[in-house]
Amino acid sequence: MSASTTGTISGIVYVLQDNIDTDQILTAEYLKVNPSTPEGYAQLATLAMCGLPEGALPFIDEQGGKSKYPIIVAGKNFGCGSSREHAVVALGASGVKAVLAQSYARIFFRNCVSTGQVLPVATAERLCDELQTGDEITIDIEQQTVTVLKHDRRVAIEPVGELANIVAAGGLFSYARSTGRIR
Repeated sequence: MSASTTGTISGIVYVLQDNIDTDQILTAEYLKVNPSTPEGYAQLATLAMCGLPEGALPFIDEQGGKSKYPIIVAGKNFGCGSSREHAVVALGASGVKAVLAQSYARIFFRNCVSTGQVLPVATAERLCDELQTGDEITIDIEQQTVTVLKHDRRVAIEPVGELANIVAAGGLFSYARSTGRIR
């Protein structure tokens, strides 16, 4: 991911509502997949959001095996439920760069940072009610804004700070190594 404290993340969004839990992101039956192997990582990419209710718009492009949505927009309590690191890895493997939500389950937020797979971005505004899947936004880390392109409207985000650099480095351990904090 190219996000840093001076970067942007742009693209079309996949819109969800409140209380999207880890069972919707990745069902328990796939916890046996080993994300540390190239085959397992690729398999998790195809499974991201596999627990969404029947009738939900497809998240994964069946031909490409990944998501065409680099950004998920949601409401409150995104990532609630079980403390599944696999759920975050599945999102990252599928091509998701950021989740923009009103709030996060604490363990999901920490798993985003520790794995370096997805940047969790918070905003007080309820964009999941304004946006539709397929709309385009730009998250500007330095300016601490989201631009909703269809309205050319800017919305404040909570400061991301060093989190963007940690995620861009590939997680906590990679970041600590790259900054000389650990060998």
